[in-house]
Amino acid sequence: MIDPTIQNAISASLQAYTAHTPLNVEELTTKLTDVFVLDEDFLDKVDALDEVFDEYPQAESLREVFFDLLMVNFFSADINRLEEDYLDTPEWADIEEETIDRGTELLNLLLYLNECRDEAIEPSLEDYLTEFLLVDDDEFQDEHQIYEPIIANQILVESTPEEVNKIAVKLSEDDELKDLFYPMITFFQNTKPRNEDKQVVAQNAVDKGFDMAVFAILETFNQD
Repeated sequence: MIDPTIQNAISASLQAYTAHTPLNVEELTTKLTDVFVLDEDFLDKVDALDEVFDEYPQAESLREVFFDLLMVNFFSADINRLEEDYLDTPEWADIEEETIDRGTELLNLLLYLNECRDEAIEPSLEDYLTEFLLVDDDEFQDEHQIYEPIIANQILVESTPEEVNKIAVKLSEDDELKDLFYPMITFFQNTKPRNEDKQVVAQNAVDKGFDMAVFAILETFNQD
């Protein structure tokens, strides 16, 4: 099974990516969609996903982002065919352990946007950080540390993509959010962008293919 939002996000992200990186987008979209609809265990679907990206090295930067999408799809679609308490089972604990090093922080943001859509809440960076991630809570200092570059630069949501770029390019390679910093901040600057707004985001992107693919996913998840 595949969640309709996930299906749209796959298409939108690959279209955005191929605008800046040569790629057979129709072929890759089909192959990735085939992975998502597989009636297989989650880890088998992860293996199938990796096989597709092994076949398309020019799209390598999207591998972990699509792992995030696969995980969100599991929570929203695949879970419906499993027992009610599946996420409390040893089997799921094993899956979490097996995939602990996979994916990115995009997963949390996508889950947040799903929650916003379900509860008719307008997403904002402040709400995401303080109400969803609880970065100000002493029990969630790991999240605070991961998001420190964004916490320290929250004022950028009131700025421009050009200003976001200036900070993004200076982030340390060790920062876990280095790659996601630009698309995440620019998304929260304008969660309902027009085409001309997206052109400005693309013009100032750090890595145009990756940044605009992630931006397209976020935009898709935020559609009514």
